[in-house]
Amino acid sequence: MSNQRIDALSPGTFTFDDQDIEFAPGDTIMQAVTRAGGYIPHLCWRDGLHAHGSCRLCTVKVNGRMGAACTVQASAGQNVESNTEELRTLRRTLLQMLFVEGNHFCPSCEKSGNCRLQATAYEAGMTDPHFEEFYPNRKVDASHPDLLLDLNRCILCEQCVRASRDLDGKNVFAVSGHGVQTRLVVNSPSGLLGDSQIAATDHAAQVCPVGAILPKRRGFVIPIGQRRFDLEPISQTQEGAA
Repeated sequence: MSNQRIDALSPGTFTFDDQDIEFAPGDTIMQAVTRAGGYIPHLCWRDGLHAHGSCRLCTVKVNGRMGAACTVQASAGQNVESNTEELRTLRRTLLQMLFVEGNHFCPSCEKSGNCRLQATAYEAGMTDPHFEEFYPNRKVDASHPDLLLDLNRCILCEQCVRASRDLDGKNVFAVSGHGVQTRLVVNSPSGLLGDSQIAATDHAAQVCPVGAILPKRRGFVIPIGQRRFDLEPISQTQEGAA
């Protein structure tokens, strides 16, 4: 094997907020940082699913240029900045926009304390929505015997779309429309979840980072205040890498 081939297979390192991070060939910045125990805020990325790059919450500066950590490939010698005031401000703004675009009433939501959107907003120091709220009127689909679909809480991360397609092999979900009319749709004759192929045990039923897809008959089994992000910040939990 040539020296060139050995170098191509060898791990390299880049700098992440002044810390040396080792990466393997094919790693993105997000994958390498997460494997090293670091944390970059994210909502649409999930280990095991193809990177999507839609929420932009994982935006970092790579050698002075903005990029999504979930899609930018790691390479030797990169200087990656994440924990800067500029990026913290950008993330708070993105989170504020997500909150006002949907109906996210945390005190009454079953997902409170287990919600990545809520936990990430706490971590980012978001104290108010800042922008005027949309208050959209979206449907709540309770047609499935085991699952509830509340589109008022959907943030269009497409984790359920990718999980259903790539892991479950069912293509239950898709995204339709443009701009403010973009929405999650169900692939069934009626457009209802109850007429689709999804099962409560499917990956697509488990991956929602907010309260858009919820199991029925399990509401508040774990009391609020005792849930994973109630107990410690998302950046300090294993779920922070989910």
